[in-house]
Amino acid sequence: MSDMAAPAPLARLLDTPGLDYLARLALAAPFLISGIVKLVDFGGATVEVAGLGVQPAGPIAGVVIATQLVGSALLLTRRWCWIGAGLLAGFTVAATLLAHSFWAFGGPERGYQAATFFEHVAIVGGLLMAALHANRPMARS
Repeated sequence: MSDMAAPAPLARLLDTPGLDYLARLALAAPFLISGIVKLVDFGGATVEVAGLGVQPAGPIAGVVIATQLVGSALLLTRRWCWIGAGLLAGFTVAATLLAHSFWAFGGPERGYQAATFFEHVAIVGGLLMAALHANRPMARS
C-alpha cells in the first residue's frame, strides 16, 4: 500500500452511509446532554457558573445552555456543521481555561486537572475534524 490507503474492509466501513452522522452525534452527545441537564436545572447551572467566578451567572448560564444546544444541533447537520463545531470548540476552550487550569493546582489534583484539560483539547481537535470532514464533497460510488 504505497499510497497508505485504508485496507479494503476498513475503507468499506468508513464509507458506510450515516457513519459520519453517528460520529458527529457521539461528539455532540456530551454537549447536548449537558445543555439539557442545565436547562432542566437552571438553578444548578447558575451555581456552577458562579462557582467559576463568572458573573452575571444567570445570563451566562443561559448563554452556555444555548451554545451547547444550538452548537450540538448545528454539528449534526452537514451544511452548518462548521458553525456548530466552532461554537462548541470556542465554548470548550473558554470552559477548559476557566474550570481546568491545571497550572493553578498542586499535588494529585494537578494531574487530574491536566488530564481533563488535555481531554478537552482532544475534543476541540475532534470538533475541528468534524467540521473539515463535513465540508468535504461526499464520495459517489
